[in-house]
Amino acid sequence: MIKENLAKLRERIPENIELVCVSKFHPNKAILEAYNCGERIFGESKVQELLQKYETLPNDISWHFIGHLQRNKVKYIIPFVELIHGVDSERLLSEINKEAAKINRTVSCLLQVHIADEETKFGFDLDKLYQTLCSVSNSNYKNISIRGVMGMATLTQDLEQIRLEFRYLKKIFDDLKTKYFSDNPNFSEISMGMSDDYRIAIEEGSTMLRIGSTIFGRRDY
Repeated sequence: MIKENLAKLRERIPENIELVCVSKFHPNKAILEAYNCGERIFGESKVQELLQKYETLPNDISWHFIGHLQRNKVKYIIPFVELIHGVDSERLLSEINKEAAKINRTVSCLLQVHIADEETKFGFDLDKLYQTLCSVSNSNYKNISIRGVMGMATLTQDLEQIRLEFRYLKKIFDDLKTKYFSDNPNFSEISMGMSDDYRIAIEEGSTMLRIGSTIFGRRDY
């Protein structure tokens, strides 16, 4: 099933868009099936689960952390994580930088922006986002590479609302690129779009999709 799902999904995704296979709560067996289909980028949202999978699965997997990351758990994933999607505060950014500096590593991050009409979702509001970027530009965040932005749309059947939220995130990305990252080619990613809304996300400028159930089926919690 996973092989068939991936084949169908790959037909719908342009080659220039990166696919993160969201493997959280799925067993190693399922991840290996996707791996054997050629997938190498997998996303996890729980630190303990990610550590277990990192230690037991092939070492050429690129692990992305896509969940809400607590500062006291940053140190556990810094040695190997490829990209942290959900950086939603300056305090978290500082902690990532501090732990990365300890091992002389530069860690790639995305700034999570609150774009949904739901208070339960995490992310910067615009004022805090700009304050943080001013602080970063004037400080020694030498062990962080800010690669772009991430956002989650409202869980709704209103497709136009989802589209407008994704469009808003793309506008924020463009503004940040102009104001803070115009000379930084690494600031290039817009992580938006999941199983239910990835087609809209593609149309609105996503460069990175986080897709789980469309590939692996329903999760076993």
